[in-house]
Amino acid sequence: MSAAVIDGKSEAAKVVAEVTSQTAKLIADTGIVPGIAVVIVGEDPASQVYVRSKGKRALECGFHSVTHKLPEDTSEETLLALVDELNNDEVIHGILVQLPLPDHIDEGKIIQAVSPDKDVDGFHFINVGKLGTGELATAFVPCTPAGSMVLLRQALGKQDFSGLNAVVVGRSNIVGKPIANLLLGANATVTIAHSRTKDLPSVTRGADILVAAVGRSQMIKGDWVKPGAVVIDVGINRIPAPEKGEGKTRLVGDVDYDECAEAASAITPVPGGVGPMTIAMLMATTLIAACRKAGVEPPAF
Repeated sequence: MSAAVIDGKSEAAKVVAEVTSQTAKLIADTGIVPGIAVVIVGEDPASQVYVRSKGKRALECGFHSVTHKLPEDTSEETLLALVDELNNDEVIHGILVQLPLPDHIDEGKIIQAVSPDKDVDGFHFINVGKLGTGELATAFVPCTPAGSMVLLRQALGKQDFSGLNAVVVGRSNIVGKPIANLLLGANATVTIAHSRTKDLPSVTRGADILVAAVGRSQMIKGDWVKPGAVVIDVGINRIPAPEKGEGKTRLVGDVDYDECAEAASAITPVPGGVGPMTIAMLMATTLIAACRKAGVEPPAF
């Protein structure tokens, strides 16, 4: 068996096209322009690239987009004051504080300072609680798990996962736990596994849906995958690539792609799988926030 490749770029383009269309309709009907504010502290190169991508995509969708770039030595009090200002800014519907933050700033305090109604990252305790209790109609869901679910529905060709066993390898608050809750909401039978799970390969071999979000490069091997399973690889790891030249690197996921593609029915590549969906779903969530503020039924993604 050779797995079908789940094309995250193509699916992300569809989401962005729908966001752009629905944004134009919202503006025409209400005059409200979805607004997103991204805050970045410091000069982390990866964060800088990601923030630029977010800003560019927001403008393409027709959003009002602002980026606040703060120096590395910004105080926690200054950052909290900016978050409070954005919470009270009527033209901003979504606030995203780029992580990681410098060590002298308490990330948890900053995340919880963002208004739950503008928390498009889905990290505030109120949104976490809504997701955990099945209140999906009013929760904001973290973008990477939300995008992974879009890809899963496309690969499986259905919304309801009743009768399917799902295994999530990884228990982070950003990906593992939220996607487990989303899978439960889709009626899958869900197991959360991790690096300390006893005989992890035997657990993953029982999965019809296998989500790898453990942060270890190519950890999931081909004989860990049930034949015909759908594999979603959330991992992004950089490893040496001497074949490209001295000092060169390449991106791989948490899954050994070549091995697992022989067993799976469908699999996400890295790059080009889950990654493009993250920014696309951030745009979708910002639009949803603007629709809720306007009292308009938001589109489903």
